[in-house]
Amino acid sequence: MNSVRVVVLADNCASARAARGEHGLSYSIEIGGRRALFDTGQGLVLAENAQALGLDLGAVETIALSHGHYDHTGGLPVVLAAARAPVTVHLHPDALQPKYNGTRAIGIPPAARDALAGPNIRLVQSRGPGEVAPGLFLTGEIPRPHPEEALAEIFHLDPDGQSVDPLLDDQSLYFDTDQGVVVLLGCAHAGVVHVLEHVQTLTDHRPIRAVLGGMHLGAATPARLEWVIGHLPRLAPPLLVPMHCTGPRAAAALWTAFPAACRPGGAGAVFDF
Repeated sequence: MNSVRVVVLADNCASARAARGEHGLSYSIEIGGRRALFDTGQGLVLAENAQALGLDLGAVETIALSHGHYDHTGGLPVVLAAARAPVTVHLHPDALQPKYNGTRAIGIPPAARDALAGPNIRLVQSRGPGEVAPGLFLTGEIPRPHPEEALAEIFHLDPDGQSVDPLLDDQSLYFDTDQGVVVLLGCAHAGVVHVLEHVQTLTDHRPIRAVLGGMHLGAATPARLEWVIGHLPRLAPPLLVPMHCTGPRAAAALWTAFPAACRPGGAGAVFDF
């Protein structure tokens, strides 16, 4: 199998001296000599962090989006403007819907929508799982059988709050290694246990090697948090990196429950598989 390097380009905090944080998430993934991005953050720090970390945004050939919120898609104009060759962008069709938190628009920003309509962009919309680049896979829509992982926060498709957004566009990215599957989460709105169970279904129950990213547990009830922590040992990820929207209380609980597995994330963090 190819070696894979994952570099966190954007996160709520920074772990490298030269990097800066923002409320957002973006990963650079180098596999088989090719570079892809999973999410693009807000775009406030993407270019500066890439330069500081020695990453060439112009070499990006593929972008996969976890869902259609601004803090994961706002950096699209930055990346697409830097690209030296056509770029393929993979997303769930519902990511293009208007999205609101109360009356505040939180969907793909107008500049990012305009960038997606550019002449050198190949836009691929899919609800199902699939390979987005050699060795890199999106989960597609994630089944949600456990009521314990029901959405803790309610988002809407309109500013009047009349139409609930089920966030079916929420998906994760994964790749296989000799030691098992590495899962990169965007926000895991579908629930982190749901995500990992779905990945195991897609990979013929390969072991989970690592889980990195946002787990959207900031507003989780104590009961939900206890349920998630109780189910993670069954999935046995030996590397766990809570970031972005996991929330400080949940991150502290995860570090307490799995001190040998947890590692810090942050912009500038590098993980080699």
